[in-house]
Amino acid sequence: MRRGVTRLLPLLVALVLGGGNGMTLAEPPERQDREALRVCADGNNLPFSNEAGEGFENRIAELMAEELGVPLVYVWAPQVMGFVRNTLELRVCDVMIGVVAGYGFVQNTNEVYRSVYSLVVPEASDLDATSLTDPALRERRIGVVTETPPLVALRRAGATVKSYPLMVDTRVRAPVRDAIEDVVAGNTEGAVLWGPLAGYYAARQDPPLRVVPLVDDDSGARLDYRITMGIRQGEPHWKDWINDFIDRRQDEIHAILVEYGVPLLDRRGQLLTPEPSDAGGAS
Repeated sequence: MRRGVTRLLPLLVALVLGGGNGMTLAEPPERQDREALRVCADGNNLPFSNEAGEGFENRIAELMAEELGVPLVYVWAPQVMGFVRNTLELRVCDVMIGVVAGYGFVQNTNEVYRSVYSLVVPEASDLDATSLTDPALRERRIGVVTETPPLVALRRAGATVKSYPLMVDTRVRAPVRDAIEDVVAGNTEGAVLWGPLAGYYAARQDPPLRVVPLVDDDSGARLDYRITMGIRQGEPHWKDWINDFIDRRQDEIHAILVEYGVPLLDRRGQLLTPEPSDAGGAS
């Protein structure tokens, strides 16, 4: 598959709204023919995506482009505040591969996968909590990304919390990697992280860390999320095509996610234990 790479364009005004005559330009019609699959992505955000194509969202995008029979082209931008406005809304790209269901700035497709926050600990640790109300968390040194759902519940549980920043430029900082490195170094006894991040980074330590999905949590914190693709509003044909793609290629998508260590849940919120993929591990 031939892959094109497009840098994020400078923020130019593409549509003039409220001109001197009071007229407003109408939204362009939905694209029917696609000369390329144009993906909005962060170029330094593993395990999701990077410019070398090593993330699982890169892999899913490759499946889509192959099925469409068109080149795969990326528009790279740090996934921070304004990401949708500067990419999807400017119409320089047409799909975000991973978006939480209900995210109000895009039109969500059907579910691509469902995952859950997880506790990452050393393999020999006696900490095996599957809920943030577990008394075993009291006075334990636990890392967590600030402003994420587990933070308040961990404090209520009596854990000694070390926090890491949420909104960062991924070209400069990697807070989740920092949290994992603190567990390895013994600066913390564990970290509670979003499942795909937990599984990916835990597996890349020597020795690997243990990942405990928080599937029994009753703290009231929302820890499991459905992940969709994100497109612009008013594109029903594109949404229908993507939904059909997800439905037909779901097994292949899940196999890719398993390679990256993503804890997967079924539609009832129960942990999935799919068969290992024969395709080999992720790079």
